[in-house]
Amino acid sequence: MLSSTNKREKYIPLLFFLLARLAEGTQAVPVAQRSSWTSFLKAIASVSGDLSSLTAPPFILSPVSLTEFPAYWCERPELFAAIADATTQEQRAIAVLKWFISTLKGQYTSRNESMGSEKKPLNPALGELFYGHWPDKNGRGKTDLLVEQVSHHPPITAYVIENKSKGLKLVGHNAQKTSFSGGSIIVKQIGHAVLTVNLPSGPEKYLLTLPRLRIDGLWYGSPYIELSESSHIVGGGYVGVIEYKGKGYFTGKSHSFKATLTPQHDADESEIVVEGLWHQSSKFVSGGHGAFHDVSAPKEEVTAVGGEPTGQMGGMETRKLWELVSRGIREGDFELASREKSRIENEMRQRRKDEAAGGTSWPLKHFTPLASDPLYEELAYLAKIVPPTEDTYIFQENWPVTLRAGP
Repeated sequence: MLSSTNKREKYIPLLFFLLARLAEGTQAVPVAQRSSWTSFLKAIASVSGDLSSLTAPPFILSPVSLTEFPAYWCERPELFAAIADATTQEQRAIAVLKWFISTLKGQYTSRNESMGSEKKPLNPALGELFYGHWPDKNGRGKTDLLVEQVSHHPPITAYVIENKSKGLKLVGHNAQKTSFSGGSIIVKQIGHAVLTVNLPSGPEKYLLTLPRLRIDGLWYGSPYIELSESSHIVGGGYVGVIEYKGKGYFTGKSHSFKATLTPQHDADESEIVVEGLWHQSSKFVSGGHGAFHDVSAPKEEVTAVGGEPTGQMGGMETRKLWELVSRGIREGDFELASREKSRIENEMRQRRKDEAAGGTSWPLKHFTPLASDPLYEELAYLAKIVPPTEDTYIFQENWPVTLRAGP
């Protein structure tokens, strides 16, 4: 077995060969940015631990903060609402799986489609906020979104999505640990979400875990994401396992998956198996017939809402906080983006120093941390999920009036 150091040394010749190719003129990297991109790749290869502290060149940055990413969970709000319309446990399990699979395209390939390649989101500041909603259409009900950056080191984003009229609520948190391996960036997603479906008989809860990511295409300045390993949906009488079988170096098809829903209690019920491409479509293999999901139709963007009583955005709301940085990235004014990004980061560092000197800490606005989540432990046990326990963040039910004033 090679040690991690030896593995890294093994890839150094490959790295510099690819860097040489890059220096010859990669079309994906702006000419003015090639030097900084080369330096960034060298830094990736030299870091043995977490990569989150590295600063990416401006041209590879997304104009959107990670704080907005939970909106991807509900950019097909009719599928979220459909969970509540299912009348049996089997139908609900299928509806939850269909909604979950349909979120993956937005979460992991939408930037390639709109920006040409995967972009690094802006690192949120502690206490950063985002509020939004999807309006009621065709009786699906209004769906609200609230996001708060609850930690900076490590970066943790907590969120809640609720369709109150349908009795649906998703509460979760997400963090990332990144590393370099085999010429790719590996992102281990940490955290989980709990979906609650309020039924006449009482609440039904589902645990959702997150896939691991592999970011390829670095050497040519065109990163893209492939999902790997597996994630789970557990609850409502079913244990669901989603296996991601993405494209390898020589075999396989990009963005492939196989999902299996296994009934917990009724031995006479058969497994439900679905296979396909999560960014396009899939079909039933067993336990059903025909098409399963199709995400060819346009997604529905969230409508951002100011959280102040006046309806305005406060200084810690993400689109206000990063306004000039986002403008610089979108307009190709990387000098503006870099200058404003440094200003914000320096201000946040000074705020942390002042808090440390005063013996205080930043007060969270919407969430309270909990060292362990008993529901996670209960449901994770059914699927033998590792780790067997995780921390969580409890939503304080304090929605801004701008989201809860209307229907």
